[in-house]
Amino acid sequence: MRKLKGIRLAHEKRTAESAFVTLPPPQKVCIPMSMHMGVPCEPVVKVRQQVSVGECIGTSDAFFSADIHASVSGTVTAITDYRMANGNYCKAVEIESDGLMTPYAGLKPPSCNTREEFIEAVRRSGAVGLGGAGFPTHFKLTPKNKIEFLIINAAECEPYITSDDRTMQEKQNEIIGSIRRVMRLLDIPECFIGVEENKPQAIKILTECAEKDDAITIVPLPLIYPQGAEKVMIYNITGRIVQEGQLPSDQGVIVMNVSTMAFLEEYFRTGMPLVSRSLTIDGDAVGKPCNVTVPVGTSIREVLEYAECRFEDVRRLIGGGPMMGAGLPSFDMPVTKTNNAVLAFTKDKPAVTTACIRCGRCVNVCPLNLMPTAMEQAYRRRDKAELEALHMNLCMLCGCCSYVCPANRPLVESHRMAKDFLRQK
Repeated sequence: MRKLKGIRLAHEKRTAESAFVTLPPPQKVCIPMSMHMGVPCEPVVKVRQQVSVGECIGTSDAFFSADIHASVSGTVTAITDYRMANGNYCKAVEIESDGLMTPYAGLKPPSCNTREEFIEAVRRSGAVGLGGAGFPTHFKLTPKNKIEFLIINAAECEPYITSDDRTMQEKQNEIIGSIRRVMRLLDIPECFIGVEENKPQAIKILTECAEKDDAITIVPLPLIYPQGAEKVMIYNITGRIVQEGQLPSDQGVIVMNVSTMAFLEEYFRTGMPLVSRSLTIDGDAVGKPCNVTVPVGTSIREVLEYAECRFEDVRRLIGGGPMMGAGLPSFDMPVTKTNNAVLAFTKDKPAVTTACIRCGRCVNVCPLNLMPTAMEQAYRRRDKAELEALHMNLCMLCGCCSYVCPANRPLVESHRMAKDFLRQK
């Protein structure tokens, strides 16, 4: 087993034995038109229009985009300007639920006997990477190069999150069926499922489910964060290096999140697009840590109420994991396609930042052998040439450098802004 550098974390997988609970439909949902990398969708519905579950309410002509669908049946009450967690704005469609969850009459399982039909069906499904990045799935499945390996990312290396683990334990047949479909239609000869070793039940279940298929191999992975990062997983499983500016497909690899794969098989069986999200609710402000499934657009407040959150004690609210997740400014933000967890903590003590002491810890843990402190200094000078020379765009923003820094330097925040700076230039 190859292994890149990283850090060891306390995993805190308190909900690993908590099966998914489907919550009742909310009275209202707010569905942003940007829940994916790429061009935001434009609403195709009007205020006072009646909609049904699975009906398309947002689309875009851009190929690097993913359709958006109604997650409840009811009445469109507003189309608003919505401020996302990153501070940017997009349109959002608000729907008042009728409580019936009536499926859209036009839904039917898609026919996909050819590669082209398959890609178009995936595009209509609204599928995105459910690991948190939100990369449009149909785009990932249209590589220019011959693909030798399909890698299923089931590492789930962030602390607290267990939604992928529960998906593997509860939807193993859907996962393996989806893998076989993708391999057949894209003519991929071999598949690896990468799972961290702290998920023995999931490893056992998937191994049994795929035991008659020699083309599918389950690979237990060491507990080193960020094991689930795309470039890290590709190297640790295949030994191939995705160079700066390359996509995994340039190295003959496609990487898919395990929950995305489970969704695709359900979609091809039922025709229901991506309208719900399964996620972990945890943190020391949560009285009942759990895994839940809710319609996309459900208020985070409602989900936390079910989990018996002590709202008055919450000092830090995170969408995703504590390492790479995003801080959420409000309990009333909606659950989106890319939310795999909501964490509520009672402590958020600001760290005292001091000068860099040149200890080199950040360099020693960086999985890609970058120079985090040098990149921070180059960004402070707005030195584009130096940032490029230091391979700033290779940074995955995994947070290992910030985690080990004794001076509490805001390295990952600086790197995030540096990447934006280079994009603007």
